Parts: sequence; C-alpha cells; structure tokens
Amino acid sequence: MNYRYRDATEADLPRIVEIYNHAVASRKCSCDLQPTTVEARRASFLEHTPHHRPFWVAEDGANLDQGAIGYLGFFHFMNERPGYFITADLAIYLHPDYHGKGLGSFLLQQAIERSKSLGIETLSATIFASNEASLALFRKLGFEQWGFMPRVARLEGVEKDLVLVGRRLHEPDAG
Repeated sequence: MNYRYRDATEADLPRIVEIYNHAVASRKCSCDLQPTTVEARRASFLEHTPHHRPFWVAEDGANLDQGAIGYLGFFHFMNERPGYFITADLAIYLHPDYHGKGLGSFLLQQAIERSKSLGIETLSATIFASNEASLALFRKLGFEQWGFMPRVARLEGVEKDLVLVGRRLHEPDAG
C-alpha cells in the first residue's frame, strides 16, 4: 500500500467523524454509546497543534479522492499538567475497509519516529482487552502492557476490561 499522512485540517472533520462513528457502532474500541457529530468533535480537534499534540489523517496514495482513511491523534496523558507532557496518549482509528492492511502499523511507526521532535519520550494507549487486533499492533511495535483495569466500562450490558500499553522511546537529552 502507498500510505501517507499529514496534519489534519478542519475540512477533514466530517471524514474523521465518519471513521470514528464506525468504531462506535462496532463496540470494539470506543466507550461512546452514540455516534458523534462534527460540531461535537470540533473543540477537541482544535486543541491539537502540529508541534505539540498533532492530529494526523492517513491517505491512500493510490486513491487520494476518498480523503482520510484513518487517523492518529496525540492526546495529553492523564490530564494537561505540564509534568506529564513527556508522555502522549495515542488514539488510532481506521476506516473498516483498511483494517488488517498495514495502515495501523504505518501510523504507529510514524508516531514513534516523530515523537522525539515533539518532545515526547513515552507513548501510551488504552485498549479494550477484547480488542486483540489493536493489542497485537501495539505489541508488534514494542509496546508492553503497563496496566490492567478490570470491568471499567459497560457497553450495552457487556463489561469491558481495559489494558494500558506503553513504550518508552528515549531518554531526555542531557544538558
């Protein structure tokens, strides 16, 4: 596949919301119970900046007309206290047509490679324990299980365990 990524723009929001709403409907990787809207996502989206906590969309170079086929967002870990800024919490969502086609690996590898330039030393993600595909993706790229939270979510009567995965990328520059 010929994947590429770029910083997302507000014009990408309808496609981002469409991709996210596929995840909501699947009940496999989101705790939202209802689909979201562009307006509901706009404020959170605008908090991302290319040089601190970027939000990227992926495109298929062979079919650019379809727009975003997935996205990766760098989010604040735990909260926005400055002491946590060395860690970013990742969110990756892919259009269902691109599951299992290497897009998740591509985006996660780009995040790993770009993190140092963003001042990020550690990456983390929380994933439902039942989401084996996502857990396998993160394990493949060197993430380890750092935490397990049993039965912290309930989706339509089904309780979900949550796994915290993380990867220390590098130590801070001396000086």
